[in-house]
Amino acid sequence: MVDYRYLGRSALKVSPLSLGTMMFGGPADEATAHRIIAKAHDQGINFIDTADVYGDGVSEEVTGRGIKSNRDDWVVATKFVNSHKKGPNLGGHSRKWIIQTVENSLRRLGTDYIDILYFHRAVFDAPLGEAVRAIADLIRDGKLRYFGVSNFRAWRIAEVAHLADEFGIDRPVASQPLYNIVNRTAEAEQLPAAAYYGLGVVSYSPLARGVLTGKYDPASAPAADTRAGRNDKRILETEFRPESLQIAQQIRAHAEARGISSADFALAWVLNNQIVTAAIAGPRTEEQWDGYVKALDIRLTAEDEALVDRLVTTGHASTHGFNDPSHPVEGRVPRIAAGGASPVVPFVRPVKQAVGA
Repeated sequence: MVDYRYLGRSALKVSPLSLGTMMFGGPADEATAHRIIAKAHDQGINFIDTADVYGDGVSEEVTGRGIKSNRDDWVVATKFVNSHKKGPNLGGHSRKWIIQTVENSLRRLGTDYIDILYFHRAVFDAPLGEAVRAIADLIRDGKLRYFGVSNFRAWRIAEVAHLADEFGIDRPVASQPLYNIVNRTAEAEQLPAAAYYGLGVVSYSPLARGVLTGKYDPASAPAADTRAGRNDKRILETEFRPESLQIAQQIRAHAEARGISSADFALAWVLNNQIVTAAIAGPRTEEQWDGYVKALDIRLTAEDEALVDRLVTTGHASTHGFNDPSHPVEGRVPRIAAGGASPVVPFVRPVKQAVGA
């Protein structure tokens, strides 16, 4: 039996595993993707996650065809903001782009509504109010049911919640942070903010882009058929770090002593956080998906939790000083940027003037 959970303050129930489709139409061909979707549906999984930018839209197309026969059984989430196309309004937070990308996603998914639309990431110099208003209009038009945020720091979660209150619409129902054993930074502010403002947490990369499977030997080059071996840009600039590889081996030894895989342990650890509603697991193969589902039956102990706390301090990443270059820290804006480049100045929301001031 799947332990369906309410997503944030909404009345929407989702499975604790969300089927991630980033590999669909790429490393996972369409036939494989559709077998995984069918299997997940039969297992009671009702939450599926894609994005307009995955495979330049191919993931949405493959996903749409895979869920077509039972579309209404699924809670379908997709995202906007990113774009591989060039142009000042191709991507971002503008009303123009949001409406355009939602229409494109609806077409590719072969559906007339999207259950959850996420901001894929923050755009530091763009206003949030315009985007929230555009999303509100799309909800009123019946094209969206809910919305959420991804990769938003705590203050942005709060601001979006306040904007929704101001505009008279429901707050976002979900926050989608990076969260795993070797990157616990979301615990410091993102997860508590989501809980406080009524957002469910749907975390991504619970296996640290494959590092926590324990398949990478810290002393050897990665195998050619792995994500790191294919020189995937994102894993090489984030999770593929000596400290994380060493920790993954310790997790592997501990998990195997318990008779489970390190991947099962890592996913079960994410789901053992009461603030987390669901975790996104993105398989490339059916075998990988079969492993992810096993994690739903694993119950961690106090000793398991203590082990992880010894390996990675609460609220920190495995590596001192680590920052993700795709989501940089924005609190330092030099008046003269390095190399003479113009700094990206965060958007400052105008303060309302008091009556009579």
